[in-house]
Formats: sequence, structure tokens, C-alpha cells
Amino acid sequence: MPQLSSIIILVLLGAFMLLCVKKGKLTPAGGLAAGITGLLVFAGSGITGVILLTVFFLLATIATSHRKTQKAAVNPHEAHPEKRNAGQVFANGGVAAVMASLSLADPAHSNVYILMIAASLASATADTISSELGMVYGRNFYNILTFKRDTKGLDGVVSLEGTLAGAAGALIIAIVYSIGYGFDERLIYILVAGVLGNLIDSVLGASLERKRYINNDIVNFLNTLFAALIALLLFYR
Repeated sequence: MPQLSSIIILVLLGAFMLLCVKKGKLTPAGGLAAGITGLLVFAGSGITGVILLTVFFLLATIATSHRKTQKAAVNPHEAHPEKRNAGQVFANGGVAAVMASLSLADPAHSNVYILMIAASLASATADTISSELGMVYGRNFYNILTFKRDTKGLDGVVSLEGTLAGAAGALIIAIVYSIGYGFDERLIYILVAGVLGNLIDSVLGASLERKRYINNDIVNFLNTLFAALIALLLFYR
């Protein structure tokens, strides 16, 4: 009953988006963007793709909500919004949506595109968790370009604790992918891509974002794209 299962997934997806808007986790435009992203990912990668997207969203929401007041006190100029808008949704899930569309257009290589979806979401997860939890649990903070001590909460500043937490988030995404598509070397590809994507996010933050050449949404989109391309290179190495 593939049609019935698809209808059930679509109903659950719509209900989840409406719940997120009602609970203040997404703006109405963000909910619409998330719904479109979810539909594309489901069409291009099936139920596992939707689960990957959902796991990212849940982990990101938990990390962002965790000790929000403490994080705001550390850097009051940097917002830690729980309610995500359409731009933020696209910044984190846009690459996944594009890869899902390519999977629909080029089904012969859908396995590669789905791997890239997972890698992009691993990077988005690692980035969000490392920055949000690093602010809370990090002990020593360094500028990723100079390796000198820097101010907690500034763009491009990392901590060991935050980086490890981000890697754990990427690993969760890799495991979820592997449950759906099998445990093999692709788990490592996704983990590596997620960690490297997170590091690239910090590099862009310490350079271009600090100078206000690009904003955080662009940084997030680029780090997920970078991770997807890393997974592609590893797959065809």
C-alpha cells in the first residue's frame, strides 16, 4: 500500500509543521518553507530522508532551547531564536531540498544524492549543536583561524567541548541514515563531512561573517553545501 503510506507520511508531516508553528518553533513562513523542504526530501529520498530532517530539527531545537538565558547573558548581541524563519529553514535544509530534487530528476544516481542529503544535515546538526552547547559547556575558546584565545560567542570561535558535541550530532545523523540504508563506509563519509562542514562554518564565521560580507544564513547554507560535496568526493574517491 505505497499510496496509503505516502498519504500517512504527508499528513504527519503537515501536522508536525502546524504543531511547530503553534508552539512557536517556526514562523508561519518558516513552517511553509519547512513543509516544502520536507515534501521534496520525502519525494527524493523516502521516509528515511524525512526522518533525517526531523532528527536534525529536533536536535537543533533542543540545543537552541537549552539554557537559552545563560547563552543570551554571555553575548546579548547574538540572538538565539527558537522560532526559525523561512530564511533559516532554507539555510539549513536548502541543500537537502536541492539534492532531493536532483534525485527525482536523476533517479539512476539517487543513492549519491541521498548520501549528500544526509551529509548536509549532519553538518547543519553539528554546527547548531557545537555553537549552542559550546556556549554552555565550553571551557577554553579559540579563534579557528589564529588558534589564539578569543571571546566566547563570537563568529568563528570554537571550543573542544562544542566541537565534540557537534561531532556527536553528526554521528547521530550518520547512524539514522545507516539504519535506513545499511551500515557501511557511508556512515564514516557522513560523519567526516558533517565535522568538516562544521569547521568550514567556523572558518567562514571568523573571516567573512565577522567582516559582515555575508550573514549567518549564507554561512549555514555554504557549510551544508560543502559537506554534501565532501560526501560526494568520498563516495567517488
